[in-house]
Parts: sequence; structure tokens; C-alpha cells
Amino acid sequence: YVHDVWAPSQFSADALASLKPGITVVPHPVAIRPPVPGLTADLGIAVGTVVTLVSFNLASSFERKNPLGAIAAHRLAFGDRADRVLLLRVGNPGTFPADFARLQQAATAPNIRIDTRTLPDADNWAVMAACDMVLSLHRSEGFGLVPAEAMLLGVPVIATDWSGSQTFLSSDCAALVPVRLVPANDPRGVFEAPGAVWAEPDIAVAAGHLIRLADNPDTRLALGQAGQQAARTRLGAGPLAA
Repeated sequence: YVHDVWAPSQFSADALASLKPGITVVPHPVAIRPPVPGLTADLGIAVGTVVTLVSFNLASSFERKNPLGAIAAHRLAFGDRADRVLLLRVGNPGTFPADFARLQQAATAPNIRIDTRTLPDADNWAVMAACDMVLSLHRSEGFGLVPAEAMLLGVPVIATDWSGSQTFLSSDCAALVPVRLVPANDPRGVFEAPGAVWAEPDIAVAAGHLIRLADNPDTRLALGQAGQQAARTRLGAGPLAA
């Protein structure tokens, strides 16, 4: 009963193509009104520490967001190094308490922190801007708002090279993690369907990116600037206006 359907990425459009051919891809134009941090966030972490941010909503699929993969990559890269901290920003932790318990069990290392505060957008962006890089080892994304916002803030991004985030992520503006496609296994059952697959990101490659960026501030700066320019260009008003 509709004349047109818009999807935020080619990946999402392909997923819907069997329902209505010719879906229009219109990326979310987040660069029209880019994130503006509030006051500089105090993370309570020692000066000189490199902080990697993982941010996700527990009300979404735990397996799809893959925070355990991010923890594994951080552990492989840095072990217990006190000057290399992984910050897990978790929304709606009480929605699926069993999944949150799994996360807590995996995040017992002294250099991993869990933050469940609900903050205004400006404060969320201040936390993101205060971090040195953002890690997203998602198994699938319809778009990928967290990497997009990080790029607009000039924060370098390490991300899975698959699904909707490929709309704006490329090797010239982000550190991409190769994948192998595996059957989608979602214990909640939301994303399981006959023949459905999603990505299993290469944890060793992700760990290598973490080490390289953590050890080289100039590389982080250059990648963050490249990501910011790419996001401004690719996620502006053009596709929406057209």
C-alpha cells in the first residue's frame, strides 16, 4: 500500500528486496546535525591511558552486537595493561539480565570497565569524544549509528567490514576487520531465519588494529580526521535531498 520504501543502507535494502523490489537507499543524514558534546567528560581514568569505547544497547541483540568479541580482542591486544582500558557503555542492562550477567563475567579484567548510566545525548557524545577510539565488532548492522557518530566527532573507528556500516566505512577512513560468514545464531531468536548468515569478525586482526592505534597517537589523529571528513561527505543531505 505504499509507493516507495527507503532503507538506510544497501544491506538493509537487499534484505527487504523480496518484499518490494526497487527499494531506495537513503542513508541517515546524521551529518546534517552532527553530535555536539556537552562539557568535556571526566572518565576517571589516569592521564596517558588509551581508552577504547564499545557502546551498545542490551535491548538489541546481544549476539549481534558481539561485545564478547570486543572483550576478546582487547584481552588479546593488551592483556591486563593498566594503561589500555576498554570502556563498555551498556544501555538498558536490566532488559536482559542473563545477558548482562554474561557480560559481567567476561569483563572481570582490571582494565575493563562497564558503564550503565543513562545520559543525555550531549553527555553521551562527550564520553565518546573523550575516548581514543571506538570499537564495533558487530555481526550485523542495518546502518551503524555508533561508528557514524564517532567519525563525526573525529574519533577513529575499528569496525567489522560487513553489513550496513559499509555504507560509510571504508579502508581509507576506518580500520576494518575482515569476516567470515556463519549461520546467524541468536539465542533470543530475533535474527534467526532459514539460510540467514551474519559475520564472525577476525579477533586477531581487530587486536592488531587496537595495538597499532594505541601505540601511535599520530595514526589515531589521522584516521579520526579522515573518518570525520568521510562521514561529513557520505552522511550529509545529498541522498535525502535527491
